[in-house]
Amino acid sequence: MKKLSLILFAVMIIVPVISAQFESAEMRKLRMATYAIKELYVDTINNTKLVEDAIAGMLEKLDPHSVYMNPKEVKEANEPLQGNFDGIGISFNMLNDTLFVISTISRGPSEKVGIQTGDRIVEVNDTVIAGVKMNNTDIMKKLRGKKGSRVNVAILRRGNNNPIKFNIVRDKIPIYSVDATYMADPNTGYIRISRFGAETYTEMMNAIADLKKQGMEDLIIDLQGNGGGYLNIALEMLDEFLNNGQLMLYTEGRSEARNNSYSSNKGSMKNTKVVILVDESSASASEILSGAMQDLDRAVVVGRRTFGKGLVQRPVGLPDGSMIRLTIARYYTPSGRCIQKPYENGKESYDKDWINRYNNGEMVTADSIHFPDSLRYTTINKKRIVYGGGGIMPDYFVPLDTTKYTNTHRDIVATGAMNMFVTSYFDHNQKKLRKDYPTFQKFEADYQVSDKMLDELKKKAISEKAKVDDEQFDKSKDIIKMQIKALVARDLFTMTEYFRIMNNNNEIYRKGLEIINDTNQYNRVLN
Repeated sequence: MKKLSLILFAVMIIVPVISAQFESAEMRKLRMATYAIKELYVDTINNTKLVEDAIAGMLEKLDPHSVYMNPKEVKEANEPLQGNFDGIGISFNMLNDTLFVISTISRGPSEKVGIQTGDRIVEVNDTVIAGVKMNNTDIMKKLRGKKGSRVNVAILRRGNNNPIKFNIVRDKIPIYSVDATYMADPNTGYIRISRFGAETYTEMMNAIADLKKQGMEDLIIDLQGNGGGYLNIALEMLDEFLNNGQLMLYTEGRSEARNNSYSSNKGSMKNTKVVILVDESSASASEILSGAMQDLDRAVVVGRRTFGKGLVQRPVGLPDGSMIRLTIARYYTPSGRCIQKPYENGKESYDKDWINRYNNGEMVTADSIHFPDSLRYTTINKKRIVYGGGGIMPDYFVPLDTTKYTNTHRDIVATGAMNMFVTSYFDHNQKKLRKDYPTFQKFEADYQVSDKMLDELKKKAISEKAKVDDEQFDKSKDIIKMQIKALVARDLFTMTEYFRIMNNNNEIYRKGLEIINDTNQYNRVLN
């Protein structure tokens, strides 16, 4: 019997070997290992998970950005970049296990049927969602659905004792990537871009057209916290600021020949003064745009050294809807800089790079940043010195102000207490707020966060298990009051007004505005 078992095992191993006789030795080895585990392992295994884990494990050994994504992850990753999704068109917050409508999308399905800011959605298709501790993901699954499909919701509205029922027809809901657009002063336009999605170029050009009508001569592009997105969109946006035939970017890899991208003759912003704002969270497409504008001496880059993501991924679709995002090349700026930071020490070290920068003092002083001469390059026209090998170093460094932020402030924000407090405050006071502050100008000038509001916030934070130290709270009081005011402005007006408040205390923004308004300083930075 033992001899027969050995023969059967040998046959089982030989079969896949014969069927794969034309494969490489490495692939035969992998196939044999997978087959042996599937057929002989002592316990029942999930074959799908086994294969997924094997693929993920292989990719993890390559670089930090080559990844495996299952079908659900593919959909979730693509949605923010595609520019829209199917749903009912609301922004919401959860407060005490109840969904509060923050705003409705203009001309969207919810606005059309009469849902209002401050409404509480308590039922979706006869399923109670209030008071049952559902997370945001589960709630969004119930509210989203194919365009044209219907969803029944019941809402509670202040002043009404009984629930009001609505039948909503889902539709395409836009996801905007231009968060804010306004005139920073009579001559300077400001555009904040959160990601490079399918519609970002169109959004930017619409914003520029609107700002030009208001008298814009110079432009600030805010890429702080922008983690990237579609390369082609970044290049299309970049093209608007350049003369014809300028090298914008090239990519190159072991199996990928050098591919150059040049500007066309369509640029509508060739003569506009430009300042670009970046920080340590600006990555990928943000670095392509800011790096090219810096290399071509076309803009002044202000802020802190960017993330350092300069690898090109190609999506490789798999039969079940899953995907491999495989690194195939590197990005290079016009001067030849590779902006990818080192990853040879493994993913853990790579992920801790931001913390290491902070601990090494890089966030507070430019003198702590040291580049070897081997990473030294010069810009195309003015021959200014720039460096590669780990993000884009700005032309003007702005240190991180650590004096305003405390552990107490961090906990208040992290526990959601800040958002919950403002949601509740706005719900109880929105009629008076709308009456007292019909315009943002009046709100910005006159609205004050009271000491009573701060006391209520503190109580809310403690109830949410935030660690509140009175001395730290007082130290962070100014930033806390500004954030409350900005969140109220968001709910009362739009996201643009939120950033108008927040930018008053943003040192990178303030320095960028100073430079763009001082022609001598602007030109001096650009040599």
